[in-house]
Amino acid sequence: MEEERSNRKRKRPRRRNNRAEKSSNNPKHRDQVVNKIDGDDSGPSGAPPAAANRRVSSAFLDKMRAKLSGGHFRMINEKLYTCTGSEALDYFKEDPTLFNVYHTGYQEQMTHWPEQPVNIIIKWLKDCSPSLLVADFGCGDAHLARNVKNKVFSFDLVSQDPSVIACDMSNTPLDTSSIDVAVFCLSLMGTNFASYLQEAHRVLKKSGWLLIAEVKSRFDPNNGGADPDRFSKAICDLGFASVSKDFSNKMFILLYFKKKEKQNSENGKIVWPELKPCLYKRR
Repeated sequence: MEEERSNRKRKRPRRRNNRAEKSSNNPKHRDQVVNKIDGDDSGPSGAPPAAANRRVSSAFLDKMRAKLSGGHFRMINEKLYTCTGSEALDYFKEDPTLFNVYHTGYQEQMTHWPEQPVNIIIKWLKDCSPSLLVADFGCGDAHLARNVKNKVFSFDLVSQDPSVIACDMSNTPLDTSSIDVAVFCLSLMGTNFASYLQEAHRVLKKSGWLLIAEVKSRFDPNNGGADPDRFSKAICDLGFASVSKDFSNKMFILLYFKKKEKQNSENGKIVWPELKPCLYKRR
């Protein structure tokens, strides 16, 4: 009896943990394992492979690219506000692609402004004679020239359009007393900005117009900006008369001057206030 019990014990099949084996024999499971190895996480329902994960990954990558691009823009922007015009010209000559990075970031910043100063200047010019010759100092993508009937000489550090003249804005190829309107729309960026205004004075005819649009914070004395009255006085000492000032917009100011008929000879003694750089914060 004892022997028979022993034989039965020996003959009893050994219990195995065959859960993994059963799973591996399951066709659906095999497919899932193979798919995971191949990088395909599609479920048994036949849904698109990892579509949700790819969407999340794509959105994350887009966000990271935007952050990197924004950081690059801020770096270039700070460079332009803290160097001279000639240094900025050399900077972009070494790598012209940086100009695209800057203007892409600039346009993105402008989307947060409820109104664009260049559009106000365009409207002002449309109310004037189309025969007036215009010089756009720091034209960017030459938006001004494309939207008025006037002949516009567009200047910037890099030319990506045949209509734009690449140069240091303190030394343009224009003849003396040849222009009716000089425009600086958010472009008084270099540490030698006074030399840009002196160049505008040179090329303007008598009674010619000087239009300046600038970021409002640069003219807020309570927060490190220049006193707008001191700035206007310096321009008047250069040989202009102040016609009007528009501080109504919360983002920018507009200053209108006319070149005096009679010029003084003491322009070298002008005291120019320091303009606060416009450095954009990380969003």
